[in-house]
Amino acid sequence: MAPTMEEKTCLITGGSDGIGYTAARELARMGARVSIVGRNPAKTDAAVQRIIAETGNPAVECLLADLSSQREVRRVAAEALARLPRLDVLLNNAGAIFLSNRRSVDGIEMTFALNHIGYFLLTTLLLDRLRESGPARIINVSSSSHWHPGRFNLEKLPKPGSNRGYRAYGRSKLCNILYTYELARRLEGTSITVNALHPGLVQTNIARNNGLLGRVVNFFIGARGVDADKGAETLVYLASSPEVEGVTGKFFVDCRPVPSSALSYDTDLAARLWDMSERLTGMSEL
Repeated sequence: MAPTMEEKTCLITGGSDGIGYTAARELARMGARVSIVGRNPAKTDAAVQRIIAETGNPAVECLLADLSSQREVRRVAAEALARLPRLDVLLNNAGAIFLSNRRSVDGIEMTFALNHIGYFLLTTLLLDRLRESGPARIINVSSSSHWHPGRFNLEKLPKPGSNRGYRAYGRSKLCNILYTYELARRLEGTSITVNALHPGLVQTNIARNNGLLGRVVNFFIGARGVDADKGAETLVYLASSPEVEGVTGKFFVDCRPVPSSALSYDTDLAARLWDMSERLTGMSEL
């Protein structure tokens, strides 16, 4: 029998298209209340209407935020807490590649700001609601790119001049896994599980923020990648399957736990990343 998500509430970032949209649709089809976070109002609202039409589940809604901005993350977290009396699944999926030298409104290298700091801050702000709703699941979308971070200098990650391009993306995805393992350690003994995943090379618009070069990158990804339905399978599995109830601190590919890179298991590096993330966001220790 297919798992049911009735009476469960899921919050999915980057849910207006790609694997985030597909995961939202499938969880709604299972009966979940689904809230998707998107940046573009018209696109995100259209995604909600399509999911409702395709699944017959009216309990689908949207929240709007640019998750590279800490102010926006705080605002959308407050709105989610006001709207959602419980939260069973937090799926951190929103991410992008920024190939040029760009910084967020907070002065942080844009890829790191969106792909890691956004995960860290949103999760921290929603953690009490997840505890109250337990058993709950946190799922962080990473990538096989974490195997190729190049020279990994932790203190340089927030600095636009020294961290950019494809290597910055790989480093941010390594941070997703370091963060997942560290958060799992800190939540040991609670009713919250935390896992990361690689969805595969997926046909996506992940490089859309880079003009003509981004369109070229997306074309080649599309030519080699799997479709969003296939790419979302592990997301949906980790959000809904009874097989992973109680499983935490793992990295999944194709719905199976697999080893991640050797560097991702460096507990000292993970703790230092956590400390730096707290400094950059002004959040106190859990």
